[in-house]
Amino acid sequence: MKASVWLTILEAIAVTAAPPSRRQIGNFESVITITDFVTDTATVTVFQQTDNSPPSIPPALENTSPLATNSLVLIPITLITTGGIFFGSVSTSTVTPSVSVITTSASSGTAQILPTLSTTNPNTSGTVITSLNTTGVPTSAPLISTSISTPSTTISPTAPVTSPTSSVEPGMTSQNIFQPVATDAPPSVIGRRTDHPVPRLGIQPQSAPIGTNKFYDNFFLGSQTAATWTHPYSIAWSRGNGAAKSWGMTITHIDNDQKAYGPDPAANPVRYFANPIGIQSLALSASELGESTTISMDSLTAFSANINLSPGAGAAPVITFPLVQGMGFVTGIYTGGTPILQSGVFFRSITRASTDPKPGVTKYTILLEDGKTWLLYAYSTDAAGLEFTVVNPGLAQATSNFNGVIQIAKNPGDAESLFDAACGAYATTATVSGSTNGSVASYTLSFSKGGLADTTLAMFALPHHVQSFAPRTSSVMTDVQLTTTTKGIATAVAADSWTMEEILPTTMGFAPWSSQNGNERATFSSSAAAAIQSIAASEVSQDMSAQSNLDSMYFSGKALAKFAGIVYTLHDLVGDKALAQAGLSNLKDAFARFTSNTQAFPLVYETAWGGIVSSASYVTGNSGVDFGNTYYNDHHFHYGYFIYAASIIGYLDPSWLPENKAWVNALVRDIANPSPSDSYFPVSRNFDWFNGHSWAHGLYESFDGKDQESSSEDSMSAYALKMWGRTIGDANLEARGNLQLAITARALQNYYLYTTGILFENKIDHTTYFGTNIEFIQGIHMLPLLPSSALTRTRTFVQQEWDIYFSNGRVDTAEGGWKGVLYANLALINPQASWQFFIQPGFDVNWLDGGASRTWYLALSAGLGGA
Repeated sequence: MKASVWLTILEAIAVTAAPPSRRQIGNFESVITITDFVTDTATVTVFQQTDNSPPSIPPALENTSPLATNSLVLIPITLITTGGIFFGSVSTSTVTPSVSVITTSASSGTAQILPTLSTTNPNTSGTVITSLNTTGVPTSAPLISTSISTPSTTISPTAPVTSPTSSVEPGMTSQNIFQPVATDAPPSVIGRRTDHPVPRLGIQPQSAPIGTNKFYDNFFLGSQTAATWTHPYSIAWSRGNGAAKSWGMTITHIDNDQKAYGPDPAANPVRYFANPIGIQSLALSASELGESTTISMDSLTAFSANINLSPGAGAAPVITFPLVQGMGFVTGIYTGGTPILQSGVFFRSITRASTDPKPGVTKYTILLEDGKTWLLYAYSTDAAGLEFTVVNPGLAQATSNFNGVIQIAKNPGDAESLFDAACGAYATTATVSGSTNGSVASYTLSFSKGGLADTTLAMFALPHHVQSFAPRTSSVMTDVQLTTTTKGIATAVAADSWTMEEILPTTMGFAPWSSQNGNERATFSSSAAAAIQSIAASEVSQDMSAQSNLDSMYFSGKALAKFAGIVYTLHDLVGDKALAQAGLSNLKDAFARFTSNTQAFPLVYETAWGGIVSSASYVTGNSGVDFGNTYYNDHHFHYGYFIYAASIIGYLDPSWLPENKAWVNALVRDIANPSPSDSYFPVSRNFDWFNGHSWAHGLYESFDGKDQESSSEDSMSAYALKMWGRTIGDANLEARGNLQLAITARALQNYYLYTTGILFENKIDHTTYFGTNIEFIQGIHMLPLLPSSALTRTRTFVQQEWDIYFSNGRVDTAEGGWKGVLYANLALINPQASWQFFIQPGFDVNWLDGGASRTWYLALSAGLGGA
């Protein structure tokens, strides 16, 4: 059944919303959100948001006024009914401008030039979110603050002493070290359920589990309108909001001069810098999309996802956006829809090139009212060109429907030849592979592509990639660069794959390790060993079971890791194997509570997303309990402590491994599954092999993107993977842990260890979720102090940090366990002073985090040369 109708395209109704001035942001500014439109009367309902709450949908930003002319554009459309779903098949038609557009022709192309704006201001400022969204994030400190009394008696050494002779034969690394840890179901002791509190909005069925800490997650969370950052671009579903009023996908790139600094922009240093959100430089849409538009996702992997826009529920997509980290173009794949190009910044001119860059590729140059230039390429397999007619400063519409690819890229001034060469091809996904040769590793990001098969991709690399590029990849770097929001300058690379090289910390073990000589120190002077033994005898006698029997996987893991370090120190560094053996027995008993899954909130494997979570939120209904573990917050922190503790237990007693290896491996697979061959867990839940570090932020919508607070616990998790791989003889796992640790060190030194408190995809804020004391802000990037700390935290950085914040006695103003953290960190540059602090006769045990020990801090400082 067909019916001929007319589609009325009304000019977007502007809404006034005064944003704060750039670089002069103080406290969180309230945001105006548009909630309803009535097209005949242009009625708008506006709500003022309360302070300190994140926007629920992208705000309407900047002072705008209705355009001067209110002409209507009438386009004939044929509606076809299929199962009650209508979609448009648009024939070629005439699009009439509603403003006076001047068309000029030259040898380079035909330009449509807009009149000078008189009553309308382009939206170029956006809104900056300066508060912290604490949804799902407890505001308690990550220290165990429960008072721990000194035991009245010490445990008795175990006799006879049995020295462990490892029954685990070290394996050989594979040609590709990204081999699965296991592929069977998680141990049955871990319960199973099919539900999860967070719905999978718009996700199409797929066999692989879904990444819960990935860059694209905002598209299936909350309002589904928060942005995704692929670097250097950000992409968001406009959903009819913002200055462009588009129902398509908005595309934004932020330059450094648009960043906001605060709260006092004149301070040096400032507390934060943030990038404005809601600037809709361009929006790629279709005339078929409107208020009934739905968004869906498919083909979600560790590096990519397809985002689909359909005209209504159940209708086929009219545009699919393949999102891949580092993509050089934002690509929209059209399947018969009529392309619409919109802008909240407004067009100054749109020029169609007279010469196509390639056969079948149409090219446009778009100059916006902010003076920035974008390039648009349209490629169709049937060689059909694409003609855009400018309707008004915010809208250009194609004169026909389109089956093909539209690609958009920002031209910083020197990129036209690169994009001309790369147009027509687009990345569809990526995979990572790697190999090792002794202490040298290489890893490769390989990009799959669609479109023109004989065209080389243009992709953007981040600074830590560029620093480690293998010579062949370095040779195909270009001079084209664009800024990113929080990762410095991205450099365009003309290649379908990149190879990076890293030096691995293969000599690092459980003992204190120095990055200066690359070796661990496992022997102390007799006097130092005696002093440590005396303290360790008391600490190993504490009630391990009680201290680890907590209602938090995070704090329980910290407690177990603490005692594992004490037992290891006694056994290997001090040489009191009998006392270590007694402590190890107690540690295994405490650990057994978790391998039997009888802790306060047992773990469950849930199949909705595919992962192992605490049952705490299921039981309590609180999304933030245990730092949001049930919602996939901080899994690499929580489980990393367990994996580290298990690696020491298994090292000291290999006979413990057969009964417990599968349980620990399940945690490894949850946070760091390396292969799609393991169908029970997403590939690399936490570590981002593109960004070079992990994301702690789980299934919570965030308008500043994913974030991570504790960079040191990130590196701890990589170190734990490395050591567990060594303990069980999994050479591939050990190699991946080494590689991940080396990449993390490089990334932290590029993106974290200069000012960061919390690193978001869209901003950096020198603060914490639990307070603004300087020992909190800096200390969260110190704990736990481990051998890997000397790799990730360079001596230069630690010295500068100490001089700026803690020297001249200021360290002693820190209270509680933070004081111990700061003095343990001091061992990295002044191990003698660190040793003297922890060995002092009047040492107060309240200076210790309940998840840390005086024994290990003394061993660390002694091993680094303090005694």
